[in-house]
Amino acid sequence: MRSILPARSRTSRRAAAHGLAYTLVLAALAGCTTANGAEVSAAGTADGKVTVPVRGGTAVIDTASLAVRVHPAAGGDLELSGPAATGLGRPGPVTQVRGGARWTYPAKGLTVTAVAERGRLRVDLAAGRDGEVRWPVTGTDASASDLQLPRGEGLNIPVGDAFWSAPERGLTGEPIDLGSGALTMPMWGYTYGGLGASYLVPTDIGTSLRFASERGRLRGTATHTFDRGDDTRSYTVTFALTDGNPVAPAVDYRDWLSEHGRLGSLRDKIRTNPADGRLLGAFHAYLWGDARTPQGVEELRKLGVSRMWLGYDAGNDPMSARAVSTAQKNGYLVGPYDSFANGQDPATADSPSSAWPGRVYPDYCVTDAKGKPETGFGNRGCYLSSQAFERAEPGRHLLADRTRHMVANGADSYFLDVDAAGDLFRDHSPGHPMTKARDRANRLARMKRLTDSGLVLGSESAGAWANQVLAFDHGSATPVGDGLWALQRDKEVWGGYAPEKAPKTFFKPVDLPADLAREMYDPKYRVPLYETALHGSLVNVERWELSYGKLPRQKAARAMLAMLYNIPLNYVLDGPALKKEGPELAALQRYFAPLHQKAGTERLTSFRWLTADRAVQRTVFGAGVLTVTANFGATASHGVPAGCVSAKLKGDRGPRLLCPKAGS
Repeated sequence: MRSILPARSRTSRRAAAHGLAYTLVLAALAGCTTANGAEVSAAGTADGKVTVPVRGGTAVIDTASLAVRVHPAAGGDLELSGPAATGLGRPGPVTQVRGGARWTYPAKGLTVTAVAERGRLRVDLAAGRDGEVRWPVTGTDASASDLQLPRGEGLNIPVGDAFWSAPERGLTGEPIDLGSGALTMPMWGYTYGGLGASYLVPTDIGTSLRFASERGRLRGTATHTFDRGDDTRSYTVTFALTDGNPVAPAVDYRDWLSEHGRLGSLRDKIRTNPADGRLLGAFHAYLWGDARTPQGVEELRKLGVSRMWLGYDAGNDPMSARAVSTAQKNGYLVGPYDSFANGQDPATADSPSSAWPGRVYPDYCVTDAKGKPETGFGNRGCYLSSQAFERAEPGRHLLADRTRHMVANGADSYFLDVDAAGDLFRDHSPGHPMTKARDRANRLARMKRLTDSGLVLGSESAGAWANQVLAFDHGSATPVGDGLWALQRDKEVWGGYAPEKAPKTFFKPVDLPADLAREMYDPKYRVPLYETALHGSLVNVERWELSYGKLPRQKAARAMLAMLYNIPLNYVLDGPALKKEGPELAALQRYFAPLHQKAGTERLTSFRWLTADRAVQRTVFGAGVLTVTANFGATASHGVPAGCVSAKLKGDRGPRLLCPKAGS
């Protein structure tokens, strides 16, 4: 079986050096100088080629086609992008600018600027008229071996793996909108032999990424739409050379966020609001029926559960003030589910969260280009415009009043569905016009107000752009396969919204089809991209409808992945589930709590495959604060029994072992 390491690195000594190389990349990408300390700024032009120094080599852009090659300092030649897939026309003259060069494509109305920036090649395209460009074209180099993609927590996909090229995977064919939340971060990467490349798109709104299988190998092409009405006439892509580690693109993105003042710190959030600190070591659970009573909460404590985030739905039976008080006395956080995104006729609304006063519905509905309201959740009502709310809030306080009502029972946390998920809208309403960028800015503003009010804020499947305003999210840990949505629509299999106090959609166990289970939870494809970028900024959790008990056959793998990535498990609990699952929950939480309390505010500093089949994996957090080794294989390896996780905190005399039970 092919090694995960380049051919020249297969001895144990050199394998260790490969791991060290990643550690060095962490440090190197944080600065803006080359290895010898020289400023990365010089550039050259000749024969229609623009040469820009990058960390680890030199990038060369062909102005005739926008093809990008890199010459690594160690020798060789690598294509980072093939020629643009749209015709550009003849390029205009090249002029030098500070750190790079500029030229035009008059036929397309495009001006291109390519410069060296903090060790990366940065390319900016500015359009004078509407249109599109399909570029960069990635994975074209013959040495491409693996694709890194931030679907949920993150995937590493061998480019020649026929499983991922199949149409039913949903990876090839339809484009992935980088600004919509389909990916958790606006980046992707490739491993090219012993090196790698990171591709970042700061201008994610208006940009999509489409994969196709070319001669049995996955290639990814970005498309940016220049649209004056959408305010997307600027397009930026950065390229970085990496050491080929599967999480190196996420290291690059984390550093980019930090360099641009867009990386949040959980430590800082805890200093500002100490209640955020109760997330450290906590599992998460939505409560139903008897589990949301004071007695149900006390049962968790009697089981020995030290930390929990407890949520409840937006129905007519919220947690009582007494139950909330009981939870808080036990050290738990409590928060309601809410949404500011859906509006329905108050007389017939199917959820209190969709009922608004006065004429919020229908006056605040997002209007599409044809003048019709955007249909809301589950084809009910409409999506509400964040711009309409922002304009009204100073005078009407609709959102502030809603929040005040929702936490009148003393709740100290809040789960705001959808806002951070990235499902953004262009609103064509004459009364509250809005671009997608304005929609995002509005959502950030209102989430920040919730955070500033002292609530421990979470949202659904948080895109990286929301990391500064959130303390936690539910969903970004799940690499959802397209087949999951079809499965959830099958109420006979998945379950519906009855009975009221224990809806089967949350409580009925389901066997995932084998291919979907492989797509979402096979450890050989999973890599912690999200944690590499954002661990220590917020707490990341799986989707709330995918509770730990919902998928019994994946329980062991999910528990091991959670411990490896240092993220909590998510549950749904009613009275019977608490009795049945409570002891196992308590045992897993006792194992997790000390690890997360020490490492939850640290960055993930290393990820490695320790075996060629990728069955044994290791993470390190901080400067050795926590080291976790997970053995997903069938035989003992690296001192860890099969099906077990070994964790060691700095100062521990020996490892802490967890061997979670597989479900049936």
